[in-house]
Amino acid sequence: MSANKSKIVDVTAASEAETSKGIDATVSTLKEGVEKATAGFESTQAKMKEGVEKAMKTAEEFVAFSQGNVEAMMKASQIWATGVQDLSKHLAAVTKASLDESMSAFKALTSVKSLKDAFELQSSFARSALEKSLAESGKLTDASFKLTEQTLAPITARVSVAVEKFAKAA
Repeated sequence: MSANKSKIVDVTAASEAETSKGIDATVSTLKEGVEKATAGFESTQAKMKEGVEKAMKTAEEFVAFSQGNVEAMMKASQIWATGVQDLSKHLAAVTKASLDESMSAFKALTSVKSLKDAFELQSSFARSALEKSLAESGKLTDASFKLTEQTLAPITARVSVAVEKFAKAA
């Protein structure tokens, strides 16, 4: 029985050694799995943080760009309003001067002594009024084009900035 007992002890010891190796292998595998999972989680977390930072930077750039657009529109509106006001003042002054000249011509017509004098006075007034009208029309057209260019300048600058930004992004 002693030989059997010795065999049982040997088998038991061998079984315990195998079991211990199996447990050690399982623990080692679990540790490796946890380490890999932790590393994967940390990598994913770093990538998410990087993505969020990029998204925040993009959002900040978009807000700054949009703010620049609003400022350009406000500047263009101010230029336009000031220019239209100046053009209106000029137009009012020209209209007043024309009215004054018309009144002077009317007074002069009422004091003429002949039809020939009236005709010459009327012809002179009409020619003068037409020349002044054409000259003022040219001035008004030039001033309108200049105002349009000045008004579009801030917007054109923002378009240039947008083209540069999108060209860099592409």
